[in-house]
Amino acid sequence: MNKFHGTGVAVVTPFNADGTVDYDGLKNLINYLVEGKVEYLVSLGTTGEASTLNKSEKKKIWEFTAEINNGRLPLVAGIGGNDTAEVAQSIKDFEANGYDAILSASPYYNKPTQEGIYQHYKAVTEATALPILLYNVPGRTASNVSPETTCRLANDFKNIIGTKEASGNFDQFNQIMRDKPADFMLISGDDPVALPMISLGAVGVISVIGNALPKQLSDMIRLALKGDFSAAAPLHLNLIEFTRQMFAEGNPAGVKAALKQLGVCDDHVRLPLVKVSDELRQAIIAETKRITA
Repeated sequence: MNKFHGTGVAVVTPFNADGTVDYDGLKNLINYLVEGKVEYLVSLGTTGEASTLNKSEKKKIWEFTAEINNGRLPLVAGIGGNDTAEVAQSIKDFEANGYDAILSASPYYNKPTQEGIYQHYKAVTEATALPILLYNVPGRTASNVSPETTCRLANDFKNIIGTKEASGNFDQFNQIMRDKPADFMLISGDDPVALPMISLGAVGVISVIGNALPKQLSDMIRLALKGDFSAAAPLHLNLIEFTRQMFAEGNPAGVKAALKQLGVCDDHVRLPLVKVSDELRQAIIAETKRITA
């Protein structure tokens, strides 16, 4: 599964001022990311504001993304939720043309036990022949997928091929790396810690900031994956302030402000999200100019 080594981008969903999906902006963004030489795209993850899109919008976005991508990069579809039966049905109904895998976040809000999480993902694997990437993001789901559960799933289900880990817990990363099957992929789900995670054995990142800075980020990730940390570290440090700004007032409002500055797409978001404050916007503009000058 080397197609998922390197930089994946959790693609934002551009919107028009009236709240409708901006397909011209999405086309611009997909082409921008391909030209930025990232390794793969994730359509309708958390960063894509999937929770505010209805089923028909999601279907159209997935189809449009595959059409514009036209086989240039591997594609991953984000399909998750807190109702296991509904998630499994959504995956069964998913038209996989052009897609290589599914990224599915651990159930949010319900706060299931580890056995509940295991059984949830068991149902997910039984709903599709596509490879599955787990997604552990306790800051959003209010529950953690333990290293034991991650490795249990990895060993029990061959189509679970990796995990996007956004727990920020390096003890957890260490345990996964020690106990996982050899071919199971640990992928960073947090831009700020992608470099140190790669030093532990992670195979890359599924990124937010890569929407705006695909070349700068993917250059750094490639150097790290080659083991050239002395060259990768300065590139990582150069992105620290930009990365902090992207999450200062929530995701994806920050990165959409940067994309607007870059002329890729507008910065509209759907409620309950709102645009970044004027103060943060000016800081993002300045930092985007500095990095891309």
